[in-house]
Amino acid sequence: MIEKSITEFLELYKINHEMMECDPDLADTELFCNHYNIPKSNSGNAIIVASKKEPFIYSACLVTAEYKLDVNKTVRKLMGVKRLSFASAEKTKELTNMMIGGVTIVGLPKDLKIYVDNNIQELEYIIIGGGTRSQKIKLPTSELTKIPNVEFIEGLGLPIVS
Repeated sequence: MIEKSITEFLELYKINHEMMECDPDLADTELFCNHYNIPKSNSGNAIIVASKKEPFIYSACLVTAEYKLDVNKTVRKLMGVKRLSFASAEKTKELTNMMIGGVTIVGLPKDLKIYVDNNIQELEYIIIGGGTRSQKIKLPTSELTKIPNVEFIEGLGLPIVS
């Protein structure tokens, strides 16, 4: 069960955190922030990105809800590929055992690179997916450094212009 593996991962790496229950119908970022009164600046979106050509390579990226992932420049360069896109819901589930809306950067396969927007380090806390649509994880951003394969990247996200 994914909830158990997420909890075991957090305990194994001694990551200070708080589990938050979430109505699965409100797990998507916009709905979650509005319903639970969470600032978008503290709500993280974990996104799985895939190369478009074989051999397929994947990475996980984390930006706040105020940013969109710079897939075409920053992530493409980090992954060393010419073309990439967001992984499909099916591929995300296959790789992570998680559904969209619950994807997190904890408990991912050991060979998956994890890129985190550098701006997140400046926050007091971040709320990330909990592995399922029915839970989220709140943690001090300093705890992100305990997650294996995390690399903080300047310019990973681009501000969303309303």
